[in-house]
Amino acid sequence: MHDIRFIRDHPDAFDHGLARRGLEPQAQRLIALDEKRRAKILELETAQARRNEASKLIGAAKKSNEEETAQALMAEVAALKETTPKLEAEEKAASKALNEALAEIPNLPADDVPDGKDANDNVERHHFGAKREYSFAPKQHFDLGEALGQMDFETAAKLSGARFVVLKKGLARLERALGQFMLDVHTSEAHNYTEVAPPILVRDGVMFGTAQLPKFENDQFSTIPRHSSQEERANVLTRALAELRDRNLKDASLIDDLEGQIDYETEIELDRLWLIPTAEVPLTNLVRESIVDEAQLPMRRTACTPCFRAEAGAAGKDTRGMIRQHQFTKVELVSITTPEQSKDEHERMLSCAEEVLKRLDLHYRVVTLCTGDMGFAVQKTYDIEVWLPGQNMYREISSCSNCGEFQARRMNARYRTKEGRNVRHVHTLNGSGVAVGRALIAVMETYQQEDGAIALPDALAPYMGGIKKIDKR
Repeated sequence: MHDIRFIRDHPDAFDHGLARRGLEPQAQRLIALDEKRRAKILELETAQARRNEASKLIGAAKKSNEEETAQALMAEVAALKETTPKLEAEEKAASKALNEALAEIPNLPADDVPDGKDANDNVERHHFGAKREYSFAPKQHFDLGEALGQMDFETAAKLSGARFVVLKKGLARLERALGQFMLDVHTSEAHNYTEVAPPILVRDGVMFGTAQLPKFENDQFSTIPRHSSQEERANVLTRALAELRDRNLKDASLIDDLEGQIDYETEIELDRLWLIPTAEVPLTNLVRESIVDEAQLPMRRTACTPCFRAEAGAAGKDTRGMIRQHQFTKVELVSITTPEQSKDEHERMLSCAEEVLKRLDLHYRVVTLCTGDMGFAVQKTYDIEVWLPGQNMYREISSCSNCGEFQARRMNARYRTKEGRNVRHVHTLNGSGVAVGRALIAVMETYQQEDGAIALPDALAPYMGGIKKIDKR
């Protein structure tokens, strides 16, 4: 979320940042919405002040036996009391219009982010290792996994549909081992992240805080709880009716009979929970609606969780294999910092994610994303792209992003300076440390043997119970 005061004071700079993302100017439209909001606030405050003043004058008029004056003041107070709800509703509507407009606008790119239109304009920063040579034509992970009998997309489709997989035996253990290995790396004394086991179902406000909502609602999975008794359904119906009144909706078709189900749209607004697309969502929101002491910063958190994405815009992309799944496992890194720390913390986070791939001896490169390829909430992003011999191409395995105060404003997450005089918004950073499924793919394709077996990196030996390779046994 952007600070409207910054936009008022620096409209040209704001529009320049949007132009770098290929967007039209927005400053004047937002300033106009803000002026309307401020006018409504002033109108409401003026009416409230006059009502308070007139109420005090009534007593003075009666004390002085100025009955006519007292009656006039009482009539004025009654009129103001009647108009106040209307003024409050107008102020609320004006504030909502501004906030909704601000919520739809992406973060501004940092000054050192390269300009560009798409991924072709990303800039390589550095790389690790080199492409391996094979005496045979390397296969893709799904061919390897299916030949081993340990990667089953057909059964997964029967269970859940497309973009799911069933892993078995050695590959199932390898996925588990990779997640544990990554957590141990990041919670070590060197990386110093605190492991967290967060909920994977979260509320609307939590998804809004990290900017998955409202813009990316179609990319998410949500749940609607079933209400087991008539009493529970009645309670939900009562809340639904209140919600409808707040929204001034009179369409009776939105609600079924009390003993039936509440309409989907009503129920989803009141009771829906979201399956997290990344542990960034709960980890970052651990500081929502709070003020922390500067001495606690930077806060570093990590978690290994299942993640869920609808992949609404991925029709026809990566339809085979595990590259683009609805359900996948990822180790996430989140840092909460001061503005002064965030640039250095971004570099540190990148090095922590890289360390995982270095220990697995996987060839990769790091690129700085250009303005046209950046995510909605970020100021700057580094992508780590691992080399997949079977695909003969680099694929993203981690994104490390600095969001500045953009998410903190949406979450109302702040810190108190050491002097205790000021309260400021924190900066939030997040990164994959790394995507477990894609690490599994990279290990399979990089360490594949001519006979179809998968040798295992030495770093995973403690997690694989002495197993040095995965084969058909």
